[in-house]
Formats: sequence, structure tokens, C-alpha cells
Amino acid sequence: MKVTVENKKGLNKDVKVFVDKKTMNTYMDQKYEEIKGTVNLKGFRPGKVPREILKRQFGKAIFSEVLDKVLKDTSTKALEENQIKPAGQPKLDLKTYGEDKDLEYIISVTELPKVEVKSIETIKFDEYSVKIDPKETDKRIQDIAKNQPNFKDAPDQTKASDKDLVVFDYTATVDDKPFKGGEGKNTQLTLGKDLFLKGFDKQLIGVKKGDEKIVEAVLPENFPEKDLINKTAKFKCKITNIKKPGEVKIDDEFAKNLGAKDLKDLKSLISKQINDEYKNSLDRLSKNQIIKEIEKFKVSEIPENLIEEEVKILSQGMSDEDAKKSRKNFEEIAKKRIKVGLILNEFGEKNKIKVTEQEIQAEVQKQIRMMPGQEKMVMDFYQKNPSAVASLRGTVYEEKIINLIKEKAKPNKKEISKDEAEKILKDSQKQQLDQELVNQRKPKKKVEAKKSTENKSQTKLKKTKSPVKKTKKVSKK
Repeated sequence: MKVTVENKKGLNKDVKVFVDKKTMNTYMDQKYEEIKGTVNLKGFRPGKVPREILKRQFGKAIFSEVLDKVLKDTSTKALEENQIKPAGQPKLDLKTYGEDKDLEYIISVTELPKVEVKSIETIKFDEYSVKIDPKETDKRIQDIAKNQPNFKDAPDQTKASDKDLVVFDYTATVDDKPFKGGEGKNTQLTLGKDLFLKGFDKQLIGVKKGDEKIVEAVLPENFPEKDLINKTAKFKCKITNIKKPGEVKIDDEFAKNLGAKDLKDLKSLISKQINDEYKNSLDRLSKNQIIKEIEKFKVSEIPENLIEEEVKILSQGMSDEDAKKSRKNFEEIAKKRIKVGLILNEFGEKNKIKVTEQEIQAEVQKQIRMMPGQEKMVMDFYQKNPSAVASLRGTVYEEKIINLIKEKAKPNKKEISKDEAEKILKDSQKQQLDQELVNQRKPKKKVEAKKSTENKSQTKLKKTKSPVKKTKKVSKK
């Protein structure tokens, strides 16, 4: 294989590749040997079909497969040996080809610019840690205790009041007819929470142990028996017990009921929980600072095809007129995003950052935990959508890069209180709102287009893929 690289303009290159017919014939021989043992033709023993017969019947298909393989192998090798990383899919233009002929073709490619990442280690950013006051931890534990009252049996003639726990059996009817699901034993209801059926609680106020009470309530929209939805049901309730809420004692036993080893361990867990509530948001601020610093880096040239792709994304949903008016602004946004992506990707490759399947599965599980009750739906979504999994891989890859930058760069470490953390996050949110007000002065469709892209990753990190998927139509045989 002979390779010649010609610079056309800037990052655009023509890579001429020549493969002699001897090499091509070697590929063809290998392919014929491979299929000879698998073809069954009448009159020939398996593996004994002459090549000329195979050529007459399968020659075109065999050569097409061989040509695709040679193009894929040689184009990938040609780009790798000349350290050319394609920015997008290269185009192939076949000049000469054919069985028992030399192969000559041209790879037209826009390469990614060379990026300097040493200065990443000099980036400065704020790294926050939140110091949780023990009083905050105690207050959170007290709030938990309030929501877990210690109910105790009330004297027999006690009338149920707000916040009491009423225990009862019931049978229900609609139009004096029983229905499926219309019976309940040992049902427990905390009065005042209105968690059973709307208005049900209030009708039990004043009942005593041993009472029978008819309660009427409208069956809800999500009731399983569709023909009974929005109909009034009568519940014949037999009150079996009334319990009064008592103060919960916050001790080791209370902590164990919550899954902790003891009260000391519970305080540690709650303190970490409060810290984590702020850490994720503060970490995002640190990441944004790093991204802003990287945007200041200089990159010699941004590939035009990548700019065009990003502008199309930014212009989605806009009229041609609005897109044209916004193009200059979108081009600036696109250049920043692409530049940051190129720098982060180069830093990731230089530091050999990889994403494992275990990390992908951990991220999937994280997404599942965020949607309780819809676990199967989320799992099915990722199993049926490889592009969604690829997006998760990009998210994990980017986070690993940002975390490594944080390790290597120069953080301005700040230990702050919970109140200071809230103020920092509030100020950040105000800045975002101010920016949204500025955006509202722009054409409506432009604002909508911007919003549609805000949730997308600010950077686009893509691994270099195999440069050939299929061959371009030939210009000459």
C-alpha cells in the first residue's frame, strides 16, 4: 500500500491510496478459499467446487465484499499511520478498481485540529465542601421523627380526632351492590392526611372503638373497575381501634428502625445526606467554571463541517428567516461547544480514559432509581435504544474527564456553611433567570430553539469511529 497526503486547504486533506493488484489478488484468494468449503453445488463434493465455477456464480458478490474489506482496512490504516483524526465521515472516490487490477482511490477528509491540553492543569476553579452544623442534623432527625409517630392504643371510649390512627374493617357498595375490591380488613388511616379517598377522613372524626359508621366517598379516576369511576360508594366501617400519636424517642432503637447501626451512625448518615443535597449542585457550578475557562483556550481552526452540524441543531424548529438572522450568533455558540469538546476529548485520550460496561450499567441503574415505579419501562427503553446507551456513555466519559481535570488543576478549595451554599446556588439561579430575561427579548422562535438545546450536553465528546461504512459510487472503472 502506498499513501500520499495532499493538503487542500486548512484542515481539508486528500489522501491518495494505492493497493497493487498482487495484494488485491491475495485478498481475493483468501475469500475464495473461505467460501469454497461452505458452498454446495450439484455435481461437486463439498470443498471441491472449482474456482472458475465459483467465479461465474458468485464473482461479483465476492469482489464487492473484498473491495469493501480492503477499503475499510486500508483507509483506516492510511489515516492512522498519518495521524489524521477525521472530523466527520471521510468520503471515498474510487479511481481504478476491478478483479486482477490495481486499486486506487482518494480519501477526502477534514481532520480534527491539533489541540494543546497542557494548560488544562493551570485552570482555576472553586471547589466547595459544605460543613454541616450538628444542629442541622438534629433538626432533620427531629423532622423524621415527627413523620413517624409512635401510635399507642387509646382508652375504649376515646373519640377519634385529627392526627389519630383509626383501625377499621369495611364492606362497600355502589347502588346497594357489592363490587370487586370493596372489602378491607384491619385498614389503618391517619386522620387529616386524606390518603384514602377524598373526604373519607373527616367522616371518621368522632368515632369510638366498636362503633359502626357509614362513610360515603366518590371512587377516583384511577379506580380499577372502570364502570364505577366517579360513582358514590357507601362504606360500612366497623371501628376496631383508636390510637393516639405519642412522641417518638430519638435513641439507638429509633435509629435501628431507620436502618442505621445506632444513633451516632444515623447522625453521620443524615449529615452526609444533607451534604450530598448541596454537593451535586455545587459540583455543577465547578464544572461550569472549568468549561468557561476552557472556552478561553485557543484552537487554530474549527472544522467547518462540525460548525455546520451544530448550527443545524441550534436552528431546529426555527423558520428559515429567523435561522438566517441568528446564524452569526449560533456559529459563535457552535465554535465554543466544539472547541470545548475537542479539548476535553483530547485530554481524555491522552490520559487513556475509558468507560467500562460496569460504569454504563451503574448509570442505567442510577436512571432507574430516579423513576420509582417505572423501573421496567426505563430498563426496556435502554435495552431497545442503543443511541440512548451511547448518550449515557458520553455522559459518563465527560464526567470522568471533568473529575480528572479537577484532580490535576488548581482548585480554590472553600469550606462553606449550609446557608452560604444556599446563597451561592440562589445567586447562580438568579444569573440564569437574568439570562432568560435577555433571551425573551429575542424572536420567540429563537428562544424556543435555545430552550430545546439547553438540556443537551454543552460539549460533544465522540470517539473516532472507523472512517468507512460504505463506498462512494465510482468515477471510473
